[in-house]
Amino acid sequence: MDKKEKQDRAGQERPHGDTGGSQSKNVQQWKGIPLDSALKENMKRFDEILQVKKNYDILKRVFLIGKKEACFYFIDGFHKDMTMQKLLQYFGGITEQDTPQTMEELLQKYMPYGELEKVQDVDELLGAILSGKPALFIDGFAQALTIDFRDYPARGVTEPDKDKAMRGSKDGFVETLAFNTALIRRRIRTPQFTIEMMSAGKSSRTDIAVCYMEDRVDKEFLKKVTDRINSISVDALTMNQQSLAESMFHTKWFDPFPKFKYTERPDSAAACILEGSIVLLVDNSPSAMVLPASIFDIVEEADDYYFPPVTGTYLRLSRIIIDFLAVILTPLFLLLTEYPEYVPKGFEFIAIKETMNIPLIWQFLILEFTIDGLRLASINTPNMLSTPLSVVSGLVIGEFTVSSGWFNAEAMMYMAFVAIANYTQVNFELGYALKFMRIITLLLTAWFGIWGFAAGLLFALICICFNKTIAGKSYIYPLIPFSFRELARRIFRVSLPASEKRRKNG
Repeated sequence: MDKKEKQDRAGQERPHGDTGGSQSKNVQQWKGIPLDSALKENMKRFDEILQVKKNYDILKRVFLIGKKEACFYFIDGFHKDMTMQKLLQYFGGITEQDTPQTMEELLQKYMPYGELEKVQDVDELLGAILSGKPALFIDGFAQALTIDFRDYPARGVTEPDKDKAMRGSKDGFVETLAFNTALIRRRIRTPQFTIEMMSAGKSSRTDIAVCYMEDRVDKEFLKKVTDRINSISVDALTMNQQSLAESMFHTKWFDPFPKFKYTERPDSAAACILEGSIVLLVDNSPSAMVLPASIFDIVEEADDYYFPPVTGTYLRLSRIIIDFLAVILTPLFLLLTEYPEYVPKGFEFIAIKETMNIPLIWQFLILEFTIDGLRLASINTPNMLSTPLSVVSGLVIGEFTVSSGWFNAEAMMYMAFVAIANYTQVNFELGYALKFMRIITLLLTAWFGIWGFAAGLLFALICICFNKTIAGKSYIYPLIPFSFRELARRIFRVSLPASEKRRKNG
């Protein structure tokens, strides 16, 4: 049985709908194979691999450079049309007497554009073309030339909707990696700032930028991160940073507390880099992943530093206290309602006076899911309908459910505070982790009373204290190991030189 018959038989035996990793094999089989010096052979090979006749957006342009025949492969929509036109006009003006004989002569005399790279590996060249770099093939040269004048479709670098600041920069990351690295480079103008470019995903070949300060980063942890990126064996990073995080670090599924800090602000990312952290930027993602990150790193926000130390300290402490109250408020109210003898003197007014048609624990649980439902509905609601949705939600849930007897006014008030408190935390993962701790404490309080309440708080404390960062260090540093100076800096906003290196635990 010859090779062709084997391939046909393998295709017939493959189950319907099973790709069998054919795309990955198609990419990997060209790894390490050099280009041919004959242009026709290269064109035949790349026409077949790129399926130029089928793909409407993959274009080929054949022309002459003096006496030599040349060919451009590029993707429509990924480059600047005027630059391509000027290059073709320039090459068309080269006479037969000036025909370049070597690639070095072409680069030295006839290339007016600066971002150039010589490539002789087929697999590497395929990655360059599919990422948007036009590739130039010339007859007689066993190398191709990639000319980077990409122009990806991109939105403006406006301030992100979620990660806002009352004062400071109003720009934000976008889905184009080159723009994101430029936003950070604009803020850190030192040769020590390093951006390493890597990629992951056999089919997607997603670009990943590893940003750090050469003289401040933990070299051992940096090597661990780069090694794990290189060892990623997935077909594609479909969900960008989340896919990257799950491929690099396999955390326990039942641990809700985040191990990474995400930010859509270039100023916050630059500050983290200057403090010795590593920032990962993934192409097609408008956010940066900061690692390692402890619980104190995650609760920090840009507004803490855009205001004077007293105001910044107040904002930080307010956020920490509100997060704490969001965890204990509803379980504590449930405990005091079920056991009135625990109500302190002078606080008897908190008792529910109206009749409870539904047990209080069920009211809280129903409202927890209702708030999440409203949040999901608001995300999927068109902007023009968001105001009517808010009005209907406020009337139905806020007024009619109380008057109809489903919920008591006190339960609605405390859950309203919890819902608002969730929005004081920028990090979605931390907000949901606190929510899970609150629900567990609610259930334990309803079942076991004061002992259940204490057990719920202890469980939440254990989940935080015994957690680890992705670097294997304490999640609550500088509490464990204890450092008074660092703890004061994490709780109180102090005025220190921006160039001073913070001692990181991660």
